[in-house]
Amino acid sequence: MEKNKNIIIGFHSGHDCSYCILENGVPIIHEELERITRLKEGNGDGLKLFLDRNPNLKEENLTYSHCFHCDGKSKSSAVRSLGDENLFDNMVKNNDYYEVGHHLSHAAHAYYSSRFNNSLIISLDSGGWDINSQNDPQVSSVAIYRGKDNKISPTALYPIHQLCVGPVWHESLEPLFGLSSGPPKGNQAGTIMAMAAIGKESAFEEIFYNSFLNIDNFKSYHPEIIEYINQHEDNKYNVAKGIQKATESIIKEIIKIYIKPEDKTICFTGGVSLNSVCMGKISEWFPQIEEVFIPIVPYDGGLSIGSAQYVYHHIQNNPKLSNDNYFKPYLGINYNKEIVNNAIEEFKDKVIVSKKNDDEVIKLLSNNNIVSIFNEKSESGRRALGNRSILADPRSNDMKDLINEKVKHRQWFRPFAPSILKEEVSNWFEYEVDSPYMGVVVPFKKEKRNKVPAVVHLDGTGRLQTVSEDINKWYYNFLKLWYKESGVPILLNTSFNDREPIVETPIDAIKCYLGTNIDYLYFPEHNILINKK
Repeated sequence: MEKNKNIIIGFHSGHDCSYCILENGVPIIHEELERITRLKEGNGDGLKLFLDRNPNLKEENLTYSHCFHCDGKSKSSAVRSLGDENLFDNMVKNNDYYEVGHHLSHAAHAYYSSRFNNSLIISLDSGGWDINSQNDPQVSSVAIYRGKDNKISPTALYPIHQLCVGPVWHESLEPLFGLSSGPPKGNQAGTIMAMAAIGKESAFEEIFYNSFLNIDNFKSYHPEIIEYINQHEDNKYNVAKGIQKATESIIKEIIKIYIKPEDKTICFTGGVSLNSVCMGKISEWFPQIEEVFIPIVPYDGGLSIGSAQYVYHHIQNNPKLSNDNYFKPYLGINYNKEIVNNAIEEFKDKVIVSKKNDDEVIKLLSNNNIVSIFNEKSESGRRALGNRSILADPRSNDMKDLINEKVKHRQWFRPFAPSILKEEVSNWFEYEVDSPYMGVVVPFKKEKRNKVPAVVHLDGTGRLQTVSEDINKWYYNFLKLWYKESGVPILLNTSFNDREPIVETPIDAIKCYLGTNIDYLYFPEHNILINKK
């Protein structure tokens, strides 16, 4: 580690365990435990994860930031997660150490990762500890902040019994829909969001809305809702539409309360901000809003990044990053060619290796092949953004069903994302947005929908990823090659995984490839293509 660098280690323990290394305000590494253990949203100790993965930094002069939880008390919660008070003391006794609140960490990750210098910030999730205006620890599900220049100021912190969007979703997943709400399968709220597009009516919308305001009696409605779902197969889609519509209504009301006439931007964060359907409607509801930003890791896995960013900018008073140092989402470890070749060698009896370039892989895609990509550093978060992606031709009428059934092994109605060249968005979607991390759902133009059926959801929308050269040069140029070949500036893009976290290592990639009906695995950085024997 070079001298005169300001290094902050952010860590978060519990579910979605992670750590982050912030260097002069720029996140250079962010790792989640689930990528290593291969168990979605697994519990763990963020500080131990950092030590295990970076033993060479143990003796460095570092600053630590921890997103507190459990009881909101500083050292006790960190030590409880670490399980070794002496080790904790030894780690921080000669270093600066800060505790940052749950929603404050979410807010910091959103605002300091954005290009905004003045923004309303709204954080919604299942709940966490923050310090309220009376300087007491409080569990909240919704918090409002404002960011200006390099500072974040609290505006409102709602007690969880007063406003709780995330907890109602959590209490609906398993009891009502039979879906997972945590490890090892992970939170499957996105499945409900996809189901909502099929619903013909918004069943129990009022009950869901009222439960957001007071969750105490929500479980008493479960038998009635379950009975309705059991009456007919289609009713579960109506219930999904009910909770989705109620969510959109309550979020619209929250924005109405806090938006000011001069506001042009909003940062949304917390697990609820993964509701990309709702996020895509904010600009429709409030035409004054020019841009909505959702960070790359809005759920609790991003708390380690946010706590470190808060210390660097707000506490240490460093300015926001310039556009030249803009936050990049590719924060994993880079696996060199030797590591890739060693991984391939382990499976030499099962794969054929050839040297190919981007143009040749484009031809494979145009011939209806499914190609998985393993390139450079992995992207943080749950959205594959070109470096750990499965790509396919969106023009195919059969591709969506094929990948759902043969590759992802998931429900038939689950949609796939369109990766689109940023400069082409206005030609394909009803309004122009910047969505580099697949944060919003937008309607396709009606005349374009039949051109890319594999990435158009049942209601005519798509959760788009806008691809620009400054964020991912390789993927941007690859898309341009595809546009020249196919006549459409869009590729089907879904995460490189099968019912487990996104692949992290070359070994993970080859195992997933061999266990599915993916046709090819491509390593663009090394021009290596493998296919099955």
